[in-house]
Amino acid sequence: MTRTRCARGVAVMVIALTIAALSGCGFRGLNSFRLPGTQGHGQGSYTIQAEMPDVENLQPNSRVRVGDVNVGTVTKIERRGWHALLTLTLNGDVELPANSTVSLGQTSLLGSLHVELAPPTDVRPAGKLRAGSLIPLTSAGAYPSTEQTLASVSLLLNGGGVGQVQDITTALTSALGGREQDFRSLLSQLDIFTANINGQIEDIIAATESLNHLVAQFAAQKPVIDKALETIPDALAVINAERDKLVEAVDQLGKFSALAADSVNQSKESLIQILNDLGPVLESLANAGPALTRSLNLFTTVPFVKDNLTNWWRGDYANITTIVDLTLSRIDAALFTGTRFEGKLTELELQWGRTIGQLPSPYTARNPLIAPYRLDQGP
Repeated sequence: MTRTRCARGVAVMVIALTIAALSGCGFRGLNSFRLPGTQGHGQGSYTIQAEMPDVENLQPNSRVRVGDVNVGTVTKIERRGWHALLTLTLNGDVELPANSTVSLGQTSLLGSLHVELAPPTDVRPAGKLRAGSLIPLTSAGAYPSTEQTLASVSLLLNGGGVGQVQDITTALTSALGGREQDFRSLLSQLDIFTANINGQIEDIIAATESLNHLVAQFAAQKPVIDKALETIPDALAVINAERDKLVEAVDQLGKFSALAADSVNQSKESLIQILNDLGPVLESLANAGPALTRSLNLFTTVPFVKDNLTNWWRGDYANITTIVDLTLSRIDAALFTGTRFEGKLTELELQWGRTIGQLPSPYTARNPLIAPYRLDQGP
């Protein structure tokens, strides 16, 4: 019997060592092997990975659930930097978006841990989970564990104020005793105030957005504001140093304003008369505006009129019709008016029998420039 028991012990040790050797250095009990009945190992199953900040007491072969339904199994847990990397095998019929979330949950207060997969709620689902997909750490989370829940309950019961409820109730009774009507009025006014605030919620949101926009503009101009804040103290120091001069300047400006006001009061009637006389002048100038504007065309083409210049000059030739009046009276009027010789040529023309302003002369009935001179036309 002793030999049989020794042989059985050696056989068990050999089997255990063989299993350990086959599984490598990662042997951690039966959880190191695939357990029968677990999900994620059938036809079409695929493997993904998920990063999590903390896995607590999660073990390999733990369940992977989607909506409280087992759809896979945790096959491997390893450390990557300061967080955990889980390898999950899922059934082939599991269809989830590529940006799904992963959480560490617990079936009940004393139940086992599992991994919960779910579509995202804060962004639109995109893509699809496939073999080799990785759910990043930013999409990972965890439900409160039993230890955290019990710690919170212990904090509430021991030092969270539950023991002070009686003191609080007594203090409220003393404070409100005999003031029930005032407290009811306060509640009514608070209800009205809350209703008014609720009615102005859009305006409040708009004001908040405007303030946010203003703050964003200030943030964009931060270098300018910093420069201004650095410069303003120096500018204020300069103004403070020149304060006496500024006060004197303001005082002199006040005296000048008083003198100006007195001058205006004394010359008010004359100023009004000047303005009244200026009115007709401005009106005449306004009436002559179109003619004055058209006359400006002549300045650039003196002595020719700009509007008619294109009618005169065409290509390489010019059209011109000239009437030249060289009668003595015209020469006298054009050249000698206002001089000591004014009227001399006109008198001579009268002596020759020509009439001023008529061409040709009624005496010659021909062009005065080519008409022959006659002795009986003058002395």
